[in-house]
Amino acid sequence: MTRGDTDRSTLERLRQESGGSAAYDRLLDTGDLDALAGVLTEGGQPLWARELVAFRLGVAGDRRAFEALVLLLNHRDPPRCAAAAYALARLGDPRTARAAAALATNELRVAYALHPVRLLTELRAPEAVPALITTLRRRLRPHDPYRRVALACVEGLGELGDPRAEPVLNDALAHPALAEAAVRALARIPRPR
Repeated sequence: MTRGDTDRSTLERLRQESGGSAAYDRLLDTGDLDALAGVLTEGGQPLWARELVAFRLGVAGDRRAFEALVLLLNHRDPPRCAAAAYALARLGDPRTARAAAALATNELRVAYALHPVRLLTELRAPEAVPALITTLRRRLRPHDPYRRVALACVEGLGELGDPRAEPVLNDALAHPALAEAAVRALARIPRPR
């Protein structure tokens, strides 16, 4: 999905959630980042308004959106998580990778770890490989229901190409749902000469 597609789909979803309200139009049209940031601390704001403001601030690189975006990254609604991950990747806040790693490795919230895992891969931060290894190792247990998270870890580790991932990727070969992706991931890890 391109940036324009992500922007359009997120903004259209939020417009629908707002019921096409005038408040939505005001928040979308304003260029005043201080006014947008004020919405994040104002009481009684609906979720769509907070998400719209956090998304716009994040994409603009305004770090006042960080906390709201991290909360949205851990939301039960996948489109909110995806939009938050997209905005966090563009925010440029040095805390982002640490927060994404904490969410990806939190076993109590593993059902919502898909977007933090993908965000870690995109960020390519030092926290990414250890967090993806930890998350994938836990997903290799028998009958683990979070195969999409496991697959995202395998694909991410392949994209990052770090030799530290070899042992867990070799273990993933024994899981039919992950084997093909693990073969591809292992092929992307540089071999010592």
